[in-house]
Amino acid sequence: MTRTEITEKLKDVFQMAAGKTYDESKYDESSNLTTDLGLNSVGILYCVIAIEEFFGIRFEDVGFGDFKTVGDTIDYIEKKLAE
Repeated sequence: MTRTEITEKLKDVFQMAAGKTYDESKYDESSNLTTDLGLNSVGILYCVIAIEEFFGIRFEDVGFGDFKTVGDTIDYIEKKLAE
């Protein structure tokens, strides 16, 4: 799976969790999960579950709070998919 494909799939997950649609110009790897994307603690929990199921990975030895941006999340998913 390419980085672009991961980015697009995450966008869907984040939009469902936040309950809103993101403008293309405001969603990129530097977007902050809470301030830019509007995710609260429940939304973040939803994202963790959805990401684990969709990508077939597990968040191990990290908390989702360790990820500040979309790019941080993509980096972790890429690392786990490569294992």
